[in-house]
Amino acid sequence: MHAKIPTMDFATRILIVDDDEGIRTLISGFLDKHGFETVTAPDAAEMRRLLAGDRFDLVVLDVMMPKEDGLTALRGLGPGAPPVIMLSAVGSDVDRIVGLEMGADDYLAKPCNPRELLARIRTVLRRNERAGAANENEPAALSCDSTDSGDNLRFAGWRLDMGLRLLFDPAGGPVNLSGGEFRLLCAFAQHPRRVLTRDQLLDWSRGEDSDNFDRAIDVQLSRLRRKLAASAGDGGEELIRTVRNEGYLFVPLVSRG
Repeated sequence: MHAKIPTMDFATRILIVDDDEGIRTLISGFLDKHGFETVTAPDAAEMRRLLAGDRFDLVVLDVMMPKEDGLTALRGLGPGAPPVIMLSAVGSDVDRIVGLEMGADDYLAKPCNPRELLARIRTVLRRNERAGAANENEPAALSCDSTDSGDNLRFAGWRLDMGLRLLFDPAGGPVNLSGGEFRLLCAFAQHPRRVLTRDQLLDWSRGEDSDNFDRAIDVQLSRLRRKLAASAGDGGEELIRTVRNEGYLFVPLVSRG
C-alpha cells in the first residue's frame, strides 16, 4: 500500500516521498506523533497523483530515487505546489545550492535526525505563513505602475522604489516580493558590480522576520532569481550571477532617480 490517507482535514498535512519504505515509515510515524497528518509515496509519479487530488502543506522529497530523481520531480512542480524540503545522501554544498536554486525551500543531508527534520519543517511552514500573510496585506498601490516615491534605483530597465518598497519590471509591471526578498535585492542594487559573500548578504538583508540560519539567504536568493527571471521573460538579462567559491555579483549598472 503506497499511501496512508489521513482522516482529519484540519491538521497540517505532509507528503513524504522516498523509495525506501523504512525511511517513509520512520518519518511518517515520527511526524504523526508531533501532530502532523502524513501521506507517503514511493516515487515521483505517485507524488504527482497525490498532489493533483488532495491538499498538502509541505512535501519531504528524497533526491536519490530510481526512475525519476527528486530534482527532476522538483523541477516539474508548478507554481502552486506546496513548499518542498529535499532529503539526500549527497550532502555537499554544491548539491544543496542546486536544490535550493531549483526551488526547494530547504535541503537536509541523510541520514538526518528526525528532530532536526521536524525543526526544519516548522521553520519552512512559519516562513510560508509569513509570506502568505504579507501577500494578503499588500497595499493597493502595488497594482498601479504609475506610483513613484521619487526615491528609485534603476537597472537594466527595472525600477526599485525604495520609498514605497516596490519593484517594477522593464514593462512597468509590479513584481511581488516578500520583505526578505526586497531587502536582498536592495543589498545587491546598492553594491552593484562587486562580489558579495553570503555573510555580507545575510548582514545587509537581515530583518526582524529573518531566520537565524545562513541557508535563509540561499532560499531567498533562489526565489528572488525565479521572480526576476519570470518577470523579465526569455530575453531578459541575467541580473544576479554566481561567482564560484566566492559569492554573488549584481551584473547591471545602477543609477538613482
